[in-house]
Amino acid sequence: MVTTYKKVGVDITEIKKTQNVIGKIISSTYNSQKLAKVEHGFGHYAGIVQIPGKKFLATHTDGVGSKIIIANMLKKYDTIGIDCIAMNVNDIICVGATPISFVDYIAANKNDQRIFKQIVKGLAHGAKLAQVPIIGGETAIMPDLFSGNKFAMDLAGTVVGITSKRKMVFGKSIKTGDVIIGIKSSGLHSNGYTLARNVLFPKYKLNDKIKGIGHLGRALLKPTEIYVKPVLDALTKCKIHGLAHITGGSFTKLLRLKNIGYELDNLPKPPPLMQLIEDCGVGNREMYKTFNMGIGFCIVSPKNNVTKIQNIFKKYGFTSYQIGKIISKKGVFINSTKIA
Repeated sequence: MVTTYKKVGVDITEIKKTQNVIGKIISSTYNSQKLAKVEHGFGHYAGIVQIPGKKFLATHTDGVGSKIIIANMLKKYDTIGIDCIAMNVNDIICVGATPISFVDYIAANKNDQRIFKQIVKGLAHGAKLAQVPIIGGETAIMPDLFSGNKFAMDLAGTVVGITSKRKMVFGKSIKTGDVIIGIKSSGLHSNGYTLARNVLFPKYKLNDKIKGIGHLGRALLKPTEIYVKPVLDALTKCKIHGLAHITGGSFTKLLRLKNIGYELDNLPKPPPLMQLIEDCGVGNREMYKTFNMGIGFCIVSPKNNVTKIQNIFKKYGFTSYQIGKIISKKGVFINSTKIA
């Protein structure tokens, strides 16, 4: 029996409808502050306001999601902070902004200093990788909000970035013939865990060692890559038309940039962990709509910039691939199969 994200309780189509309703409501606040003019609001990877001095601030907020369940099962909390930083900074660089400050929010059912210390160590490690200071946060102890007696929590954060009119990237310049470069992911990153858990754990245990994957739990907990340094470097040296962090919704995220055609016909072989999930009953099309399939970030650029961009990522230790191109037919296509 084929399992889908919708069948396990996450309906991406309905979520997008809800997001659109929310977007219309929050747009009514855009003119609330005279000192901050909204340059770009709901619908992209970050919102941007112009403040006095012709400066532009970008803001984004995100969490770690149900990957926290794996951390709880393994009693290992020192990497989910890296995920929290990554999910925020990787999004904000998609609009051409440099992360300049970060705050975190930890909600839990009980005060456990040992666990909080591990989480914050991960946050600090991720922040150093992203070169962004953590300037504060909030720890909320709410025993009535979480069911059960076992330790339970949620982790989220907010990042602020700075950019200029010249540096902003929204995808408007993307055109037919541009090339799509994919940057290798480190694993599932922080998306699709509800589906992954539902298909993996009836057949495998968290401590199972699987050929090509190793310890399953640790593979699932591997932290999200942080792409800040190479992306910001490439933005200063190369012509870039679009940037996409491949997270929830996977490659359908490309449509955030511009409603045009994205043909991905040269993707690398999916990592063993992704293949294992597919073998457990997730359809191929569903895989490419849910998981990053080994590509954590995409860059759209003119063809004559590809080598230069790939050399920059190589300098920072990242593997990249030329995975596709922009076509005139609208939608996202994986080897000619339309997924969005």
